[in-house]
Amino acid sequence: MNIIFMGTPDFAVPSLQALLEQGYNVTTVVTQPDRPKGRKRVLTPTPVKVEAEKHGIPVLQPVKLREADSVEVLRQLKPDLIVTAAYGQILPKAVLDLPQYGCINIHASLLPKYRGGAPIHHAVMQGEAVTGVTIMYMAVGLDTGDMISKVELPIEDTDTTGSLFEKLSLAGADLLKRTLPDLLAGRIQAVVQNEADAVYSPNIRREDELIDWSRSAVELWNQVRGLNPFPGAYTLWNGEVMKVWASANPKSASEPRSRSLALGADAPAPGTVLGSSELGIEVMTGEGTLWLTHIQPSGKKAMPVAEFIRGVQIAAGTVLGGGNE
Repeated sequence: MNIIFMGTPDFAVPSLQALLEQGYNVTTVVTQPDRPKGRKRVLTPTPVKVEAEKHGIPVLQPVKLREADSVEVLRQLKPDLIVTAAYGQILPKAVLDLPQYGCINIHASLLPKYRGGAPIHHAVMQGEAVTGVTIMYMAVGLDTGDMISKVELPIEDTDTTGSLFEKLSLAGADLLKRTLPDLLAGRIQAVVQNEADAVYSPNIRREDELIDWSRSAVELWNQVRGLNPFPGAYTLWNGEVMKVWASANPKSASEPRSRSLALGADAPAPGTVLGSSELGIEVMTGEGTLWLTHIQPSGKKAMPVAEFIRGVQIAAGTVLGGGNE
């Protein structure tokens, strides 16, 4: 059996490794083109390419998979099954029709919720208690194919998008190992997605990163951890971008509480700094206060607030926020 694996980021690497560990014949890996990274813009291979080359697997990196030349190359490889995980391009119908056993995708959500390119970010930002991985048959629509198997994972209060990426990548690889024998033996009874329950999770936009202090403290806490470690939530301080990388859980009994004033009907406007200490910077929100614990002022490195306030103070009464950047 010939398997083509398509994937790009670290999330996809455990699934490729799982196929190889189980002895499946991965004849070719398809991944995104090398991209320049870092301040020096060094051309860097994708994590999946690096893993494939460790095992001597041929790698293809088409700029556009839907071009006729790319499709023909895949046709000549005669795949029996195509497995994808966070590849980054939509497969055209001409590719979907190639393998005998179809094209399957390892998607980091419990479909039909959070279809699209940023399911982990959106699940955390929306305050979901549970997420998971769905393996599905691929269709022409965006993550609309019939579902083959699922596994659920809780979203802990300590989780960020970064920690969930790692957990879900391993869960997806394990689910793939458990699913393939039944799929290849014809024992799968795929389930059609309920379109009425579909929720989309588009790639994160710049406006998604801006903190709107009129929202509740819990919503902003979810936003901050949902954008950690990339691309990061931000606010404006003195007209410049200040990244907010972590904040205290407003739902936690151990969260620091305001000692600066009793909040009531005449509470300050959302975005107003109430005070700062080694515990963090306390900011008024539309509902409750949020303690910022790790920040990154413009032109500086990311740091705990305890380190930041040794050299700089954000005075009580300062108002954070402003227009778009």
